[in-house]
Amino acid sequence: MPQFTSLEICSGAGGQALGLEQAGFDHLGLVEIEPPACATLRQNRPEWNVIEGDLRTFDGRPFKGIDLLAGGVPCPPFSKAGKQLGDRDERDLFPDAIRLVDECRPQAVMLENVRGLLDAVFEDYRNKVEKQLKKLGYVPGWRLFNASDFGVSQLRPRVIFVGIRKDAVGKFTWPEPLQTEPLTVGELLYDLMKDKGWLGVDSWRKQAKMIAPTLVGGSKKHGGPDLGPTRAKRAWAGLGVDGMGLWDEAPPRDFVGMPRLTPRMTARIQGFPDAWQFVGKKTAVYRQIGNAFPPPVAKAVAGQILIALSAKRIFKVA
Repeated sequence: MPQFTSLEICSGAGGQALGLEQAGFDHLGLVEIEPPACATLRQNRPEWNVIEGDLRTFDGRPFKGIDLLAGGVPCPPFSKAGKQLGDRDERDLFPDAIRLVDECRPQAVMLENVRGLLDAVFEDYRNKVEKQLKKLGYVPGWRLFNASDFGVSQLRPRVIFVGIRKDAVGKFTWPEPLQTEPLTVGELLYDLMKDKGWLGVDSWRKQAKMIAPTLVGGSKKHGGPDLGPTRAKRAWAGLGVDGMGLWDEAPPRDFVGMPRLTPRMTARIQGFPDAWQFVGKKTAVYRQIGNAFPPPVAKAVAGQILIALSAKRIFKVA
């Protein structure tokens, strides 16, 4: 089978990169500005070409001809939790993503962001992005997916943008949601919660009978290792989880009350495999996890892109 190559931007802790790898893409480069996230990528995949630096100064021309340009550009410019400043927010990196599309001329583009990007206030912004990519020869499309549609035990709505070069667009179709329900928080985390012999773990599992609220990783300016704003903390309390912070370990044998999650538990909720290790102190680790793109969702979308590109290559060979 032909090897398909990718360049990923704003890679974070590797949620999207891992999903793309599972779908069949070979990363030629991963661009990330945060040192702890870069350390996480290198820890798990020493063979990856991790490029630590600012995307605004990154030159994509050496990667011209790759199959896929992918990334999760920063969400604060479009998040309802912020001021939704869009292109007036200094953290808006969509222009740089489009610049890189022009420099790399990939066969496909895949970008992820928060649900707020589909709000009416950003209609002109989306139209501008589409117009720019159409001019470069791509057919763009937006789709809102819930991570829970692909086996992830949290709702986590995310907007996925896919642009395919015109000569391959007829082969691309969006992935269909799975027909099975994801595990509840109690089912998903039971083995981790009982790791220290907690006597109350069976009762807790019965209470934690729904999927998780959307994890919130916090920004560098706001938030530490807790599970989000007041509304999110109330939802976690309904599952028998104290959302005021994280613990380093599972609850001890005689613990009474609502346990807190550990970083490993939050990573599993996000869809990371247990073997994926995170580098940094607790706040930095949870920020990496909470801001990640769930690997199963990335795999589902990237898999459909790979099918489209495979069909194009077969047609060329024939």
